[in-house]
Amino acid sequence: MTNKAKQKIDRVIERASHLFLVLSGVLIVLMMFAATYGVARRYIFNSPEPYSYEISTMFLLFSFVFAISAVENLGRHIRVDFISSHLAEGAQNVILNIIAPLMGLFFSILLVWKGVEVSLFSLKIGEVSSSSWREPLFPIKLMVPIGYALLVLVLLTRVYKGFVSLKRTAEKTGN
Repeated sequence: MTNKAKQKIDRVIERASHLFLVLSGVLIVLMMFAATYGVARRYIFNSPEPYSYEISTMFLLFSFVFAISAVENLGRHIRVDFISSHLAEGAQNVILNIIAPLMGLFFSILLVWKGVEVSLFSLKIGEVSSSSWREPLFPIKLMVPIGYALLVLVLLTRVYKGFVSLKRTAEKTGN
């Protein structure tokens, strides 16, 4: 693969991650307005509104699933360095840039696979929520594999970059 193609793929994945991150932020703001509206209707106007809680719950799920790929792409995820910080720099590079993303990749692929399975089953049986709103659950369940599919792409590029970095380090040291 040429350098130009790698850069183009990186840009596409980075833009998609950024778009999902922005969408996640918008959903959090909308979730805040929906929750505020529900609380105001219940306590100020003494007229409970049944949909704001469900909308907030959906948006919370979407915001997490959409933001996770961008967080990983930016390297802003939570990581506990108390073991890796005591290792040599080369071992840290292997653990943090190859082994950890491979483990995340395995987990994310399982989430995509099972998420597609669950959402297709939901579509097949015409599953709806048990609330008074009775919204179809297929589109909601489909967001999980979509968000994690982007995470899979981000982790694949991270593993690739980890191997490239490992190769460069090995070439520099002459091993």
